[in-house]
Amino acid sequence: MNKEEFKKQNGIIGRSNEINNLVDTVMHVSQSDITILIYGESGVGKEIFARAIHNSSKRAGNELISVNCGAIPEGILESELFGHKKGSFTGAFENRKGYFEIADSGTLFLDEIAEMPLSTQVKVLRAIEFKEFMRIGGENITKVDVRIIAATNKDLQEQVDRRRFREDLYFRMKAVTLNIPPLRNRKEDIELLIHHFLTEYSNTSKIALPAITPEAIEILVNYNWPGNVRELKNTIETAVALNRTGILDEDSFTELVTQREESFSSRHLPVFLRKTPEDADRELFYRALFEIKKDLVELKDLVIQTSGDASVKGDHSKKNVFSLDELEKETIKAALDKTRGNKRKASKLLNISERTLYRKIKQYDLIED
Repeated sequence: MNKEEFKKQNGIIGRSNEINNLVDTVMHVSQSDITILIYGESGVGKEIFARAIHNSSKRAGNELISVNCGAIPEGILESELFGHKKGSFTGAFENRKGYFEIADSGTLFLDEIAEMPLSTQVKVLRAIEFKEFMRIGGENITKVDVRIIAATNKDLQEQVDRRRFREDLYFRMKAVTLNIPPLRNRKEDIELLIHHFLTEYSNTSKIALPAITPEAIEILVNYNWPGNVRELKNTIETAVALNRTGILDEDSFTELVTQREESFSSRHLPVFLRKTPEDADRELFYRALFEIKKDLVELKDLVIQTSGDASVKGDHSKKNVFSLDELEKETIKAALDKTRGNKRKASKLLNISERTLYRKIKQYDLIED
């Protein structure tokens, strides 16, 4: 089976080098029983790769059991994993198999492994190393043959250093490590994913396949996607559900897409979670304006230090107030000067669209050199 067939068979959508390299690794290690640790932000598709590994392994005919360690309360996680005997604790009304036992001869996918309590980690390590465990309240050892795939969005080495994760289990888990990059780092995959989710939603909902304009695709490609593939899928489905024309354009996504400006948040400036393009552009200008104001203050201080002009010193004691329009105009002029009049480069520098830049140039009557 070649790489493209493997991706199609396992629902892996992407043409980026990062995805192709991951697929190469998955195809190579899937036939073995080696333990695999998958890293990746929430929503990147860690379980899809876990299923691809299982489906391509010699265990494909048996169960793949997925367990979200972060979603199960600490007090019952051990019971969920290893099972219990009737009467072993309050509420244990019958014997119950755990996920290790259910996954015998198959694969156990432990998602959010970093959330597992230390006390449970000890027993998981023993189950992996010796392929045996005891049910809670039980007296007999149960033998199992289970392949382990784990996943996390946290740095496990950091968790080990902070004594929140056992070092011996970490070393046992990371025999093979897969790092799934966030969607913002593989933008060439976004358009493929858009068309895939449109087709999938159309087939599932039994509706005509909507068309999508290049301008709409550009908005989606340029968005940061903090929620990764999961957020993209939800955005596409919501846009289609709300659409009445059968054509998805810029307006279909303007109100759905939310920007997260990390540098803004670090300055404790307001972030608009739902905004129009005008709001978004103005918000981005604020960042540049703060930088300009900082430069102006530093320049003023330099003049004061070198001039000795009493009038300058007197002015320095007063607060400088600039209108937002004045600062916007200066920001645009500075960007155009820096890029030697190249509007495409200037718009990228300002992190706004070219259309908005042209409109601002006209608004402020900026004369091109």
